[in-house]
Amino acid sequence: MSEELVSRKELAFQLYEVLDTEALCERGRFSEHNKDTFDAVMDTADKIAREKFAPHNRKADINEPTFDGHNVHMIPEVQEAFDTYAESGLIAGRFDFEDGGMQLPETIMMACSSYFMAANPSSTGYAFLTVAAANVIKNFASQSVKEQFMPRMLTGEFTGTMALTEPHAGSSLADITTSAKPADDGTYRIKGSKLYISAGDHQLSKNIVHLVLAKIQGAPPGVKGISLFVVPKFRLDENGNPGERNDVTLAGLIHKMGYRGTTSTALTFGDKDDCRGFLVGEEHQGLKYMFLMMNEARLGVGFGAAMVGYAGYRYSLGYAKERTQGRVSPHNKPTDKAATIIQHGDVKRMLLAQKSYVEGGMALCFYAARLVDDLHTVESSKEKQQTAELLDLLTPVVKAWPSEFGPKANDLAIQVLGGAGYTREYPVEQCWRDNRLNPIHEGTNGIQALDLMTRKLWQANGAGLVQLQNVMSSDFAKAQYPTSKQLIADLQPYLLKLQKLVPLLAAELKGEHQNSLLANASCFLTIFGQIVVSWMWIRQAITAEAALNAGDLSTDDESFYRGKLQAAKYFIDWELTLTDRDFKILNSMSGSCSDMQEAWF
Repeated sequence: MSEELVSRKELAFQLYEVLDTEALCERGRFSEHNKDTFDAVMDTADKIAREKFAPHNRKADINEPTFDGHNVHMIPEVQEAFDTYAESGLIAGRFDFEDGGMQLPETIMMACSSYFMAANPSSTGYAFLTVAAANVIKNFASQSVKEQFMPRMLTGEFTGTMALTEPHAGSSLADITTSAKPADDGTYRIKGSKLYISAGDHQLSKNIVHLVLAKIQGAPPGVKGISLFVVPKFRLDENGNPGERNDVTLAGLIHKMGYRGTTSTALTFGDKDDCRGFLVGEEHQGLKYMFLMMNEARLGVGFGAAMVGYAGYRYSLGYAKERTQGRVSPHNKPTDKAATIIQHGDVKRMLLAQKSYVEGGMALCFYAARLVDDLHTVESSKEKQQTAELLDLLTPVVKAWPSEFGPKANDLAIQVLGGAGYTREYPVEQCWRDNRLNPIHEGTNGIQALDLMTRKLWQANGAGLVQLQNVMSSDFAKAQYPTSKQLIADLQPYLLKLQKLVPLLAAELKGEHQNSLLANASCFLTIFGQIVVSWMWIRQAITAEAALNAGDLSTDDESFYRGKLQAAKYFIDWELTLTDRDFKILNSMSGSCSDMQEAWF
């Protein structure tokens, strides 16, 4: 099996050949960096992930955190890994120099995260949630709140969470009942319960900073009445150090199928009517602020799903190259040497499917990360607006597509290993269990489908879709060689069908077939996602084919690029064509799902 957590050749291809990340160094924000500093920080991430995270991935899965009624306990390796990660400065990697950060591009930080997600996604969660929470505080909190919490979050002395979900409301944030009452000291008294709060309690840091959604008394109904609060586990004393316990109580730990090393908690706020929180920004604007964290988390969820899928793919690939079983024609006599299973056609199919899912998902997420970098650094206001519109449109796909196909890749990895894959002696079953969470959290894939079809598609009068068409056309114009040109030709009929479908949706979403379309929203997400990922594969194919035609390649490099072309062919031949069913369902306004009655089940 390969000792590499992530192929450095793969990362170099995605970052430097497809995305030209090095060109970011020409922009002011990143001008103090170069390719050498990018590579150095990735080397650091690789080393820490291999030495401190990967070795206890299975141990943390078997020995999940426990709660004795007072404190949470976990294996000591998690603390050691977290401390090493914090000491490296990676928590602050994307933050400004003036905040104590490294001011690195999002694309490079995503590449760093690839090592940790492939090594041990559950232990990685504590630092990643802290980064997202600190970013919300940086962008929206008062100067006083920033000074109290953000610097110590960026060093890992404090960690962070987001507390959205409530037992009765689930994903329906409009129905939350956690309340906030203004107090004379300028803080608020928070009261309510939150559920499924990842990293909601532990002993890894001196304090835990919860970002809590609540409604101030007298607030408007629904999501327009939601405010956001910083609620620390421990209040800070006059010197800014953690002091007495805030009125935040761990009600219990939730036992999960996967991601077992990350605590999932039920928290209660204000049991003693003395839970103190700090308002973030303005009253009733909490959901807008939290969406920064949620959208950032959605990109992270998609990439995490791709990387857990990638870890399973890499293991099953190594296994298939070593495991012998049966024989392959023409050497199929009993006296012939047994073949490695990678020589069997069906195993090639399963490996190729995995490759197309995980490397397609990685390409999609890296592209989104590059859009984030562009959003922060392009000078033209028009270009900035176009970038924001495209990123908004793609965010539901970036979250949902890898989180659907990452677990599918893990399922195929189990199948490649056969009976061994079904046992806990091999890691691929844990990959599947860990990855199965990703279609659910940060907004289920069903919610992403509704968001895409009913909101993001029409946002700013469809400007995101126009921008998508423009950038796709620009990429397709770069194709110089036959394979890439043929892939583009094969995609074109699906682009035309999508072009015809969009105005039909616009008309019917306000008409008599609205319920049918809403019930079939996942079909549109599938169509849109498969077309976008086909585009991602064509971008990779164009780059690979140009490299092959430039010549003077090593045997390994030539194999790498040919593998890219073959995976692109596979995806468009095998996966894109499956959307024919979804087009049929949407065009016919099928009521198969919406017409079903509760009593008929």
